[in-house]
Amino acid sequence: MRESHLPDVASRDGEHSGTLDWVGMGDIRQPIELRDGEDEHRVEARVQLYVDLANAEAKGIHMSRLYLILDEHAATRPLTPAGLKLLLKSMLVSHRDLSGHAFIEFAFDYFLRRRSLVSDNSGWNSYPVAIRGSSVNGEVSIEMDLGVWYSSTCPASAALARQLIQEQFERDFGENGPVGAADVKAWLGTEEAIAGTPHGQRSIARARLRLDDTLPTFPITALVSDVEDALSTPVQTAVKREDEQEFARLNAANLMFCEDAGRRLKSVLDGNPSLLDFHVRVEHHESLHAHDAVSVFAKGVLGGYSPIP
Repeated sequence: MRESHLPDVASRDGEHSGTLDWVGMGDIRQPIELRDGEDEHRVEARVQLYVDLANAEAKGIHMSRLYLILDEHAATRPLTPAGLKLLLKSMLVSHRDLSGHAFIEFAFDYFLRRRSLVSDNSGWNSYPVAIRGSSVNGEVSIEMDLGVWYSSTCPASAALARQLIQEQFERDFGENGPVGAADVKAWLGTEEAIAGTPHGQRSIARARLRLDDTLPTFPITALVSDVEDALSTPVQTAVKREDEQEFARLNAANLMFCEDAGRRLKSVLDGNPSLLDFHVRVEHHESLHAHDAVSVFAKGVLGGYSPIP
């Protein structure tokens, strides 16, 4: 009963009139259930949610309504594309006299259990993810940001290392005439034989993906697997010696400039019908240089994402 007597300064006319593009709340900490393929995952999300202030004479929006709508949705249903669209609609209904646009973003670290390459082990890998929905002038858009870490070994550096090994072989055996296979095998096992090693780098592919809003769930695990399979050298979790050796073999079999990684990813994403558009930034965090090697590409949809880095 006492609530009706509490002052409500937000309902008064503003001292200054005018519209604002977005008003709302940022960095809300909210646990949510998320539907990923056939599974549900619980994540601890950092949430932003906004509506526009289209009523030039209104002092402000009803922020508590936005928070309560978010909390009710999180408590009663897992997040899906359909649920995200319902959430945007609820935000607009709650501000029907003030707003015509709505925006919400869930950002979180997404943990997936990944098997070791050879040994019978597994561990948790973390992927930065953001799911974003907007309703602007009645047009709904659903986006997902995804980051996938992997290893890349420089092809030029590998060629230079091979040359050093050839030169060391010439120094060690050049005057000996024919050399037996057993001697060469033994020599290759010495530290002196491997006169140079190629430089590698921890690398990341950062993708912004516009999703088909009729998808029943968010395809996070499927997209992670597609990217990791295309690159072939994802970072590992639980590693024994046999796993480390297999990782070394995979890196040698998949020498990559950032251009090579970009082309691999563009090919696999182009073939995914659930992606209406994409923008990808590939970063190879160089161990040779004090800077990164970067490639950027977009799907090339008319009116879609610009390939600006």
